[in-house]
Amino acid sequence: MTNPVPHIATARSVASAPAQAAGDSAVEIRNVSKWFGDVTALDNVSFEIRRGEFFSLLGPSGCGKTTLLRMIGGFETPNEGQILIDGVDTLGAPPYARSTNMIFQHLALFPHMNVLDNVAFGLKMKRLDDEVIKQKVHQALELVRLDGYGERKIDQLSGGQKQRVAMARALINDPSVLLLDEPLGALDLQLRLQMQDELRRLHKSLGNTFIFVTHDQGEAMAMSDRIAVMDQGHILQIGTPEDIYEAPRTRFVADFVGHTNVFDGHVSRIDDNGECLVACSGLTFRCIAPAGLTLEQPVSVALRFEDVTLGGDPGSADGTGCSATVTEKMYLGGMFRLETRTDEGVALTSDVTNSDAARLFAEGDTVNLTWQPANVSVLLE
Repeated sequence: MTNPVPHIATARSVASAPAQAAGDSAVEIRNVSKWFGDVTALDNVSFEIRRGEFFSLLGPSGCGKTTLLRMIGGFETPNEGQILIDGVDTLGAPPYARSTNMIFQHLALFPHMNVLDNVAFGLKMKRLDDEVIKQKVHQALELVRLDGYGERKIDQLSGGQKQRVAMARALINDPSVLLLDEPLGALDLQLRLQMQDELRRLHKSLGNTFIFVTHDQGEAMAMSDRIAVMDQGHILQIGTPEDIYEAPRTRFVADFVGHTNVFDGHVSRIDDNGECLVACSGLTFRCIAPAGLTLEQPVSVALRFEDVTLGGDPGSADGTGCSATVTEKMYLGGMFRLETRTDEGVALTSDVTNSDAARLFAEGDTVNLTWQPANVSVLLE
């Protein structure tokens, strides 16, 4: 008797599944640590990934993000802690026994097989009925817009098409959690942007949980519901792209995500209106004071390049601007990047709108730069 054809999860099949309680976790990381000899890759990491969200692990090389992804997929084992998937402890469960599938950085496609056989490989290993395999492969290729490519060899495909084959092979098993280990890293810029759109489309249509590892903050910002910024085996901040960008909590997060001026200083004044002054070496910033701030406390301040405005009253006495000399001017299309230096020797970078006023200034000219207190972040770590 022929088995009924199981469907790849789509928005339609997800909608018909039993409703999940709001806030249900797809993955729970509980006090996970991992070390390789004397090197600590992860240090007591805990957080949750919500069911159906696009979650990114963002950080520099060696921060532990790929190690964490591999542990979720069952390719590495924690030295300490628990990893739960759909509420089930995964301790001792091999990769094939988990409701996850991984797309590797180097894709790991079989060059001697055509597209159809690459996508069908996992189902054949499970010894499913041939007709079931045929129909599921057809569904998977349609999903990634490669219908009609089944007979092509892997070396006959473009980079983007190879990425889609890898996606189809991972999605054909209908994983509840799809793991993506920097799958776009080897692509050129235009193709990478196209594949970002493709991943967003797939995520919206499927409803599965996507966990995406990247060192590219632009990728993470463009695709994610939430981002975890990592460094040296620690989670420094978790939040929406807006949270991470507009309200960084640490100097590392402010410096790593976006283009930011960061200065060290101390709190020189706290006003009754909730604002404060932070005195840095040769420059003062008026900021919104975070809770618990104390006078003379050492802090850092972060000011995004695009939040520095050209012109206006520099107001250097009240911490909302300064005068500076343009040391370098770069044309970036829709804006100019101005590298400037104050009389006290403080370097400040601004991205200003490509306007007639901006075009008038040249290297060596003196400019007035201003900013709003709400755009200056006080960093306590």
